[in-house]
Amino acid sequence: MPSKLTNIQCPSCTGPLRYDGESGKLQCDYCGSSFTTAEIEKLYQAKLEEAEQAAVAAVATEAAEADQTEWESPDELWDGEKDGMKLYNCPSCGADLICEATMAATSCPFCGNPTVVPGQFHGVLKPDYILPFKITREQALSSLKQYYQGKRLLPKRFSEQNHLEEIKGVYVPFWLFDSRAVADVSYRGTRVSVMMHGNEEITTTEYYDIRRAGTVAFARIPADGSKKMPDDLMDSIEPFDYTELKAFSTAYMPGFLADIYDVDDKESFSRVERRGVNTTEDIIDSSVSGYSTLTPTRKEIHLQKERTAYALLPVWMLSTQWDGKNFIFAMNGQTGKLIGDLPVSMGRYFAWFAGIAAPIAALLAMLLFFM
Repeated sequence: MPSKLTNIQCPSCTGPLRYDGESGKLQCDYCGSSFTTAEIEKLYQAKLEEAEQAAVAAVATEAAEADQTEWESPDELWDGEKDGMKLYNCPSCGADLICEATMAATSCPFCGNPTVVPGQFHGVLKPDYILPFKITREQALSSLKQYYQGKRLLPKRFSEQNHLEEIKGVYVPFWLFDSRAVADVSYRGTRVSVMMHGNEEITTTEYYDIRRAGTVAFARIPADGSKKMPDDLMDSIEPFDYTELKAFSTAYMPGFLADIYDVDDKESFSRVERRGVNTTEDIIDSSVSGYSTLTPTRKEIHLQKERTAYALLPVWMLSTQWDGKNFIFAMNGQTGKLIGDLPVSMGRYFAWFAGIAAPIAALLAMLLFFM
């Protein structure tokens, strides 16, 4: 039995709404109406709460039935949840949608209506904050086109318009850690001076024991909580401006995809811990100067977690394959910072190489002829 989705429709014409980062409002492309997030929250709060309660109750019922019922046959019952997939039913057109179990918001490919999965934001899965998109789809596409410009060895597929249109706005789950590093570091330092005494050069070396101890406070160190998102890519599109964080509301989500976390805060903190310790070490090291040599003799740096927040942060994503390899481009949906690797078309490479090699070969032949 497919689970029910819920959607947020235009109050004026029932068309699909999308959140527009430029205006900060929800727009209807059918009738041109626009609404503030507060207006949509007020209109749809009861509907979302009712859908969420129904979803939670359905999960509890399924769990109880699963304890008493064995699977008859994989041919008779859809068991996609074993592969991390779930079956949902679109409330607008009735289509059955098969989506990843971590999906929290999407749009129906048949009717185009943005949909929210009720129950995905229940209890510990409910984010504390959401950072709305500021970069529009048009701005994201323009930046990608500029990124591709002048890349002569880029495969043709990467610069085709229909490929660029595959870009998707995704709210990625992030953990934000407030932490404090406690450091106690010792060094052995030397100061070397050279003096002339008559015709003799005298070198004097002074040895010092140096100690630095203290604390460094960190606010909202981010770590993505999604297994499908490459950690290095998510780290590279930082920073985000957290002064624009909003209390979580599904009203910011229509028109975008969203995932819930599948990497918890405990597992994510190990990444944050490395970043905090390395940054503290750099700060401590930079405070010691004026020595000819400096050698650490003891370093004890520990990062203590003080507070954790769960937030959905905006990312524009473009994923594609070329020559059996995956290429992912990520753009900060707030600042527009773009990160991604580009493949090289070997056909274009050899054509370019031949175009350069031919004139050089002709020039060398002429030089040899006149020598």
